[in-house]
Amino acid sequence: MAHPEMLLPIPELEDPVQRFVSVVKFYLSGWHIKPPYVPSSVRPQSWNTDQKHSGVKKPLNPILGETFTGYWDFPDGTKGYYISEQTSHHPPKSSYFYMAPEHHIRIDGTLKPRSKFLGNSAASMMEGIAFLSFLNHGKGPKGERYIISQPNMYARGILFGKMKYELGDHSFVRCPELGLSADVEFKTKGYFGGTYNAIGGTIKNEKTGDVLYELSGMWSGEMFIKDMKTGKKELLFDATRAKHTIPSVRPLEEQDDRESQKLWLKTAQAVKKRNHEVATDEKTSIEDMQRDEAAKRAEDGVEWVPRLFRPVRGGPGGEDEGEEDLDWILNANIDGSTPEEQVKQILAVTPILPGQQSNEKNPIPKRNPSVASTTSPSTAAPAAAPAPASAPAPAPAPAAKSDLVHSGQKDSAAPIALPADLKAAQTENG
Repeated sequence: MAHPEMLLPIPELEDPVQRFVSVVKFYLSGWHIKPPYVPSSVRPQSWNTDQKHSGVKKPLNPILGETFTGYWDFPDGTKGYYISEQTSHHPPKSSYFYMAPEHHIRIDGTLKPRSKFLGNSAASMMEGIAFLSFLNHGKGPKGERYIISQPNMYARGILFGKMKYELGDHSFVRCPELGLSADVEFKTKGYFGGTYNAIGGTIKNEKTGDVLYELSGMWSGEMFIKDMKTGKKELLFDATRAKHTIPSVRPLEEQDDRESQKLWLKTAQAVKKRNHEVATDEKTSIEDMQRDEAAKRAEDGVEWVPRLFRPVRGGPGGEDEGEEDLDWILNANIDGSTPEEQVKQILAVTPILPGQQSNEKNPIPKRNPSVASTTSPSTAAPAAAPAPASAPAPAPAPAAKSDLVHSGQKDSAAPIALPADLKAAQTENG
């Protein structure tokens, strides 16, 4: 979600082909984000960088039950809402939900990275999928749906040579209702030629096989689209001039212990101070906590289930038919007849806005999976709290503004006053 504002005008387009092209443009706009540049004077010798950005970093692997919520304020006074949770650890799966109710936009997705080692390279094979829906189009209640896959990710030079991050292989955007599809190839650089970050692809009519447009350029720079009927080629998106839109989040003191920013705060603070020993210790502490919790659940015979997402009810006639590859979907019905009602339903799932409070004290609940998979947050019985795996951790030190850069954290921790309808949603949430 690098540029969620790009989606806002698309549902109002009457031409279905232009809607599809605009979705492809939005999709291609999201791959240019890289880690910030680190000056060579403070950069470890093992890092390699280009002119503006640093090289490949070791990630912080999400832990089971970790959550992140955020929101975007749009110029027209509306908001976009985002909810995500790590729904599986082995294999890793991250489920997410996004909605901009006033604009009839909804996204449900799952990230499923699968690691693969290729000699001097490491790959993350992205087997996840996303469903983008325009609820004011299409015949059914799920609207006009776009099925979107992701390119694979490669870290080159992990043993020797220059370390470089690449996107590679084919990804797809398909809209069965419109009979249109896009095949986008993220081209990796060859050993003896080629260039980094190149793309190519086509948009075609699936019924006739006719190619309507050709795509070319670089996902980190300018991308072009060529109308095959007229031969006209024009700029589709310029990543060099684009600045991604950062989501806002609740203040740290309002966040639960398993929300991403609060969970990894000490690790992030140590990384920014370049204290790698402390960063490693903090990261290891979180990973050990996760292993202790897993051992405790195994000892008690408890099966863990996600808190915010439920299993997909797919198969013929299922309410989630066609969405089986998601595995998990938001555990709430967002079906209000007005955007205002939908906002209340979203905010009843979990706190998203500053000032919302949660009474959920247990981030890894003991719940009967059969109950959890058939109830929504508004009807589920309270979870029984398991015995803690370890003594409560001390409260984190106050975060400096620099510790929260690019994550949406506000300087002020003061909660905002909630409108009456949002207070109602908070009441539903507890």
